[in-house]
Amino acid sequence: MANKENTSDEGLRVSYDVKTYHEQKYIDYTLRLREILKTLPSFAKDYFRAIEPTTSANTRISYAYDIRVFFRFLMENNPVYKNYTIDQFTLADIENLEPVDIEEYQEYLKVYKNDEKQVTNTEKGLARKMSALRSFYGYYFKRQAISKNPTLLVDMPKLHEKAIIRLDADEVVRLLDYVDHGGDHLTGQKKAYFEKTRNRDLAILTLLLGTGIRVSECVGLDINDVDFENNGIKVMRKGGNEMIVYFGEEVENALKTYMYTTRRTTLPLPGHENALFLSTQRKRMGVQAIENMVKKYAREVTPNKKITPHKLRSTYGTSLYKETGDIYLVADVLGHKDVNTTKKHYAAIDEDRRRQAANIVKLREV
Repeated sequence: MANKENTSDEGLRVSYDVKTYHEQKYIDYTLRLREILKTLPSFAKDYFRAIEPTTSANTRISYAYDIRVFFRFLMENNPVYKNYTIDQFTLADIENLEPVDIEEYQEYLKVYKNDEKQVTNTEKGLARKMSALRSFYGYYFKRQAISKNPTLLVDMPKLHEKAIIRLDADEVVRLLDYVDHGGDHLTGQKKAYFEKTRNRDLAILTLLLGTGIRVSECVGLDINDVDFENNGIKVMRKGGNEMIVYFGEEVENALKTYMYTTRRTTLPLPGHENALFLSTQRKRMGVQAIENMVKKYAREVTPNKKITPHKLRSTYGTSLYKETGDIYLVADVLGHKDVNTTKKHYAAIDEDRRRQAANIVKLREV
């Protein structure tokens, strides 16, 4: 059956028989989770079925990988389970573990081997894996399938605050100017490639800096998600909630320039007809592709700052808070469920005030 297509006034084709990015992603994640569950004890299926209504598919996959690491640790390092296979584990086995076993696992997570590859966990990665294990145990303990929960007797890893990296106002200008004119001095194939991707890259960067959307939300955008009547885009937030995020004139101009030139003249590969942002291979751009693109340009403008799409989101949130002083508005626009998350990041002492403080205290009179 041929795809039904609609051609808008601007010539952008949209296929209504092609699954949306989020529909296809849900199918892919569901199938992947089923495959991972085959590598876990049979009773684990009950846990993942129970958390389905309150978690995203991506979260469940991450938890499944984390729980698998735990059972592999037991089989490789705990003498009781040295000769076990994964299907031999029962709820009695995890009930019999002591807090010291969980502490040993936490130590193991700092550096371990997975399929001959060395894995190291930062504080954040360590905390997530321990959170997954605590949630796993908590499910069975709450339902009285086990009588004790040793994870509750082990302290969770401490997360230290890190300085928030963001772009200053002048750096934002230099970044966008570089994308706009960085190819002026190029020649040959390099210039041709730059010209081919400039409008797209400028649209993506302007969108990220002008709305604060997540990179995962950006890659999921379809052509029909952009509404120039109201200057808004429809994004799928964490947890699966849809939200309209509004944008200003600069974002509008960048999107229109891309959509009515580069995007309109690009013929997408089958299955990617609806994608807003296409790669040079004419497929929907992925998270890694946008991350690499952001890093590529940022290195030229701010080599001393490690800029990622999330840092562009932080840049937007900081600017919005400085302009409005409304932390609740910032939380709403960024899609934070807990305003305390927003306060922690954007209501801290202003960087400008910190710089001023450096010149207030005089050590010697000149």
